[in-house]
Amino acid sequence: MEKLANYIDGQLAPAASGGWLEDFEPATGKPYARIPDSHKADIDNAVAAAQRAFPEWSATSSAERGAWLLKLAALVERDLEKLVGAESLDSGKPVALARSLDIPRAVTNLRFFAAAATQFASESHAMESGAINYTLRSPLGVVGCISPWNLPLYLFTWKLAPALAAGNCVVAKPSELTPMTAYLFSELCIEAGLPAGVLNVVHGLGPKAGARLVEHPDVKAISFTGGTRTGADIASRAAPKFKKLSLELGGKNPTIVFADCDFERTVSESARAAFSNQGEICLCGSRILVERSLYERFREAFMQRVQSLRLGDPSDERTEQGPLISEAHLQKVLGYLDLARKEGGKILCGGRRANPKGRCTTGWFVEPTVIENLPSDCRTNQEEIFGPVVTLIAFDTEEQAIDWANSTPYGLAASLWSENTSRCHRVAARLEAGLIWVNCWMLRDLRVPMGGVKQSGTGREGGWEAMRFFTEARNVCIKYA
Repeated sequence: MEKLANYIDGQLAPAASGGWLEDFEPATGKPYARIPDSHKADIDNAVAAAQRAFPEWSATSSAERGAWLLKLAALVERDLEKLVGAESLDSGKPVALARSLDIPRAVTNLRFFAAAATQFASESHAMESGAINYTLRSPLGVVGCISPWNLPLYLFTWKLAPALAAGNCVVAKPSELTPMTAYLFSELCIEAGLPAGVLNVVHGLGPKAGARLVEHPDVKAISFTGGTRTGADIASRAAPKFKKLSLELGGKNPTIVFADCDFERTVSESARAAFSNQGEICLCGSRILVERSLYERFREAFMQRVQSLRLGDPSDERTEQGPLISEAHLQKVLGYLDLARKEGGKILCGGRRANPKGRCTTGWFVEPTVIENLPSDCRTNQEEIFGPVVTLIAFDTEEQAIDWANSTPYGLAASLWSENTSRCHRVAARLEAGLIWVNCWMLRDLRVPMGGVKQSGTGREGGWEAMRFFTEARNVCIKYA
């Protein structure tokens, strides 16, 4: 069984305690690797290494920091197939999805912020009284980046790239459920010759390694992507220490379908939005609100599309639906299916655990599931399930659609489908969500701010928003008249 290692001060090492955690393959439900069970000492060592590296790294020119990121991007691109296989094995995502989305996006993240490092500029404001203000933006120091299990290398690089580009040193904690590509990235850092301590990767559990990273007095900021409950815990720990926080949390995202939509494209993209990565993407559209005059036609076409999804071994190039991430998450999703039945929902397709033939018989699979006849305010329609489960709801008016779309505690993303341009602008302006797609889904421009409202988080990632988060602003006012 392969043993992974922490990456601290430029070297690979086991946990200081000598403890290990098992890493499971979701497709079989069986352990296949071990990761360090890191504790306080490992985080403290990583932070100390980052502190030692910070003076020189922060003094390095933006062009040189960008060059380091480009070097890492080239190595990730070189090892794309190796990383694709590791990501699929570790997370259960179909290998075709890892090849088309996850690993290419990690390369793009690194290259995007390599360019941003050299283009990041500060503001200046001239005053009529004969003075000028200019803003100095300095790196914070040591920052913590905690990334989730659903898009492991994709979101790992999405955080560390802007932090490093801005001149910070990073202590990163990937999810203990999907540590493999972060470990392989550590090996690439060593191959690239990245200066020791600039990036440190500590594996382990949230209550041990993660909590210490959040509470460490020398960690100036925390960037976290994950569940709302964990985000609230992080906020409660960080607030007394006045750390900067960026929290990208859960979602219960609406897909709003009007009768005048481009029907075929809407059906296809709504299914993609609902079931990509087994629904384990915070941006997935898990509530589909359909104008009543189109509802029956949409329901039949949508069900046909969902029932055609190929579920099976994620290493098979033809697979579209893989397993869920863990036994615990499988039971959570199955529990919500039982809840939906109790709340009066009608399961149109799916609704059961799946047992593919062959090596995946014992894997953590759930059939893609479509449910109707549930009120908009029931738990199934209000709470994040984060699995291959979607509900259909018929609405009568634009006002009703907006009210129901905004009715959950979350506000991360939404998509709406209509050929009426005025309606699209009007509805988009009233949706309580940080990202709104019109006649598309998951069309991402890395320059735009990404984040949610309400219980979907605080702060924004992407473009200049990320660079600003990882810097401290100081205003200088000079009177010259």
